[in-house]
Amino acid sequence: MAEGADGASGEQHDQAEGMKAKANQYFKDKDYDNAIKYYTLAIELNSENAIYYGNRSLAYLRTECYGYALSDATKAVELDKKYIKGYYRRATANMALGKFKAALKDYDTVVKVKPNDKDAKMKYQECNKIVKQKAFERAIANDELKRSVVDSLDIESMTIEDDYTGPKLEDGKVTLKFMKELMQWFKDQKKLHRKCAYQILVQVKEVLSKLPSLVEITLSEKESITICGDIHGQYYDLLNIFELNGLPSESNPYLFNGDFVDRGSFSVEVILVLFGFKLLLPNHFHVLRGNHETDNMNQMYGFEGEVKAKYTSQMFELFSEVFQWLPLAQCINSKVLIMHGGLFSEDGITLEDIKKIDRNRQPPDSGPMCDLLWSDPQPQNGRSVSKRGVSCQFGPDVTSRFLEENKLDYIIRSHEVKPDGYEVTHNGKCITVFSAPNYCDQMGNQGAYIHLTGSDLKPIFHQFKTVPHPNVKPMAYANSLLQMGMM
Repeated sequence: MAEGADGASGEQHDQAEGMKAKANQYFKDKDYDNAIKYYTLAIELNSENAIYYGNRSLAYLRTECYGYALSDATKAVELDKKYIKGYYRRATANMALGKFKAALKDYDTVVKVKPNDKDAKMKYQECNKIVKQKAFERAIANDELKRSVVDSLDIESMTIEDDYTGPKLEDGKVTLKFMKELMQWFKDQKKLHRKCAYQILVQVKEVLSKLPSLVEITLSEKESITICGDIHGQYYDLLNIFELNGLPSESNPYLFNGDFVDRGSFSVEVILVLFGFKLLLPNHFHVLRGNHETDNMNQMYGFEGEVKAKYTSQMFELFSEVFQWLPLAQCINSKVLIMHGGLFSEDGITLEDIKKIDRNRQPPDSGPMCDLLWSDPQPQNGRSVSKRGVSCQFGPDVTSRFLEENKLDYIIRSHEVKPDGYEVTHNGKCITVFSAPNYCDQMGNQGAYIHLTGSDLKPIFHQFKTVPHPNVKPMAYANSLLQMGMM
């Protein structure tokens, strides 16, 4: 990965190279934050070196700061038009952001310069295929109002074979007995019968489609709720949460704050268990949409591939329909607002505005729906361009104004890995909770969940470590462009 330098002269040049060498070592040790820090110092000493930007771009890719990665890769190719790795990295960042046409352009450049590079050729073809597929989907969508997958299913006539010994719905209904059997069945790495999976999806779509975009609940003095952040297909860690904190029930309600799927390779198991509990306890088990309950993300980060491997593409289409009905935010006792990403790119948005969002669609590139799924807090006041390349970053002043205007106490959001599993920022007004410990088997972070009780709504944090899982690597079903893109 490391290469030589050009640009600045003498002492500065040597210092910059020293910083780069340090950064390369941190990168090798997977300490990407320190790698970024030292690449930045190298750039400050010599801002004309394309490789420093290219290397920092790669470190940003690894920390999912796709907006920053894109900007660094662009700077690298501006400084050196022949710097092929710069085009590669920019393409990877664009792919991660679902900007397939822009990615294709860069892969095209790489293939022209390196016609015999098998990897480049494969990426170009794969990306080209996606661009064509997207164009085809748009054409169909314009031709006719898309029929629901539910209309083309005949679940009643699906037979459950005699040799299937797994859990089945009782008279077509989810029961606690079914849920316990299902969790064990999945734990043993077995597959739920497709008929049962379809029954759950059709029923949960019905339940979710009746909910508003902003769900409001009231906890009495003595009632409490457990709030969990991203799970990302880490099924065995989800089971551990239920082990530590008790199974969901009317007296033990839960809220899962988006990003149930993708990356971890047990996303199907996670989502079917969560949806099963939603059916069992419609008023005491809550699920909100994350930025990964979307087609673009599922296509890249593994959920689509996993559903197709375990079931069919038709089932993925149904998942996609169901995801569009997931509510976008939840308010507890008119005091605590919970969403996956964060606050808005502009002031003046009210709870009423959130209620009015037409959510039954893929999220747009900007606006309140996009912000709820994608934005992140920042330590300084004001707003700035997102490190992710989507939505924005918002400061403590933005949070404070929003809370005041809407008579709220604080917000809880997820969306970012935190070493301790949670983080309290913006003077205690913005809380992040993340529930996928040792994220992607490599981050070493703890997971956490939050208890809130109606009497004081004071957040109590519970941390937990990862548990072993079967030997299926994260991203096993991800798009090959992402698996190999980060050379």
